[in-house]
Amino acid sequence: MSKNNNSPNSEKFKSKIGGQALIEGIMMLGPQKGAMACRLPDGTIDLEVWDENNGKKAPWYRKTPIIRGCFNFVTSLAKGYKYTMKSAEKQMTEDEKAEEERKAAKKAGKEVPEMDDDKFSSEAFDVIMIIGTVIGIAVAMGLFFFMPKFIVGLIPDIEKSGIIRSMLEGIVKIALFVLYMWAVSLMKDIKRQYMYHGAEHKTIACHEAELPLTVENIRKQSRFHKRCGTSFIFIVLIIGIFVMCFVPKGLLWWQRSLLSLATLPLVVGISYECIRLAGNNDNLFTRILSAPGLAMQRITTREPDDSMIEIAIAAMTPCIPEDKSEDRW
Repeated sequence: MSKNNNSPNSEKFKSKIGGQALIEGIMMLGPQKGAMACRLPDGTIDLEVWDENNGKKAPWYRKTPIIRGCFNFVTSLAKGYKYTMKSAEKQMTEDEKAEEERKAAKKAGKEVPEMDDDKFSSEAFDVIMIIGTVIGIAVAMGLFFFMPKFIVGLIPDIEKSGIIRSMLEGIVKIALFVLYMWAVSLMKDIKRQYMYHGAEHKTIACHEAELPLTVENIRKQSRFHKRCGTSFIFIVLIIGIFVMCFVPKGLLWWQRSLLSLATLPLVVGISYECIRLAGNNDNLFTRILSAPGLAMQRITTREPDDSMIEIAIAAMTPCIPEDKSEDRW
């Protein structure tokens, strides 16, 4: 049974397989295997497959409520960074890689080899990517952790009401998040990444509908999914509001920011359990819980073309375990 493009996934079978859009590619993580498929500049598909341990024999910290959410969040961020960098590197020609490495070496004061030196390492490229990521994280921390509390802290006597202050901080944080995602969606490269995001969702939906993974079947599926990372972030923001309501009154904005960071593991853990609940149930509460994230996916996902769906199929196929019971969410 297929779905239209505006309805969230509601099939009875819920797969453990999740994914992430990369640069001209998609990463999928299954119970036993993970895979990254990328479209190379020459039009071919590059596929990497590795072992995962998220099935029945997964360690206790991947099964224990609250704790599993924190662990999965950290590992997802690490793998997302790793394979996003790898996918970006795969889009560069050898000459482009060599030129980037030469520039980095010059800035570091190192000896620069001639352009025809094929032995020049890719370490410089990795350094550039790491520096860019650190800067990005710092900007995100300032934008979503410190700025909302600083802005709300400017309101006279706001420290007298902890609940109202927490609600206002949460509203500002959500507004900044929506504005940020909308702004980056205007970039050409991000638009393509959002199309790959749509291909990832549609392919998972096809798998959960228990249909063969073909371009024709996947094209008919919804690009919206309850278990999307966008929905997870929204739940984190909402849970964070409630947690901060219990913070003592009278704290300065930077003290509240530090406490917000300290309680982040708890917030992430609770949010993970909430998104599991929403993914496994369809009732009034879970619909309300999922609604903001599904609405946000109208920005963070786009309808993919057939070549992107082919990438999603290539990444998905190795991740499907032979034992279906291993794949149930």
